[in-house]
Amino acid sequence: MPSERPILIVDDDNDLRLTLAEQLALEGEFTAVEASTLREADRLLSAPDARFDAVILDLAMPDGDGRDFCVQMRQRGHKMPVIMLTGSDAEMDIVRGLDAGASDYIAKPFRLAELLARLRAQLRNFENSEDAVFSIGPYTFRPAAKLLLDPERNRRIRLTEKEAAILKYLYRSGAPVARQELLGEVWGYNAAVTTHTLETHIYRLRQKIEPDPTNARLLLTENGGYRLDPEGTAVLAVA
Repeated sequence: MPSERPILIVDDDNDLRLTLAEQLALEGEFTAVEASTLREADRLLSAPDARFDAVILDLAMPDGDGRDFCVQMRQRGHKMPVIMLTGSDAEMDIVRGLDAGASDYIAKPFRLAELLARLRAQLRNFENSEDAVFSIGPYTFRPAAKLLLDPERNRRIRLTEKEAAILKYLYRSGAPVARQELLGEVWGYNAAVTTHTLETHIYRLRQKIEPDPTNARLLLTENGGYRLDPEGTAVLAVA
């Protein structure tokens, strides 16, 4: 099962915030972190280990305007999707919200199914954009550019399209992925492609990203498939 994706919900309406958090949890693919003020949201976003895949942000907050907060987020380099909630569907309000950096805009009251559909759509768009960035061990991974950056050693590692797709799928899965599943996701259902092709790509990826490819810490063989450990904490030897 894919790892749960952290979503920050910023809204001062306790009932709505709780409902959204519960609904996201029911989906099984998300985990919700709640903030009832912009100050609290800022603290959560500024934490050293903070990672949010998207933000659901109310426009009218007790300690400020959500649009101003969105502008500040973008200025600080936060590029994840932001879906803005508001009690108004006036065209001017929508334009101002989008101009502030919001990715999408939905007026209250709204259907939860519609919000979830928009959230998934924004996440898909973001993952395929040049702005999508993931952390894998010492690297910053930019899937759209097919590039791994190692800032400490000033290294740039170019990936092939398939290598980037493998890393991206394993990163999102957060659990061991069977070889056949990974083949289907990366190559499609092409009868000419075998597990040997996948194993060759995994071997080449390890040569690029592992300090010691014979004792992998990032790209692991596990349960008959492969798992990515973005923290690089594994100590298992990999055959």
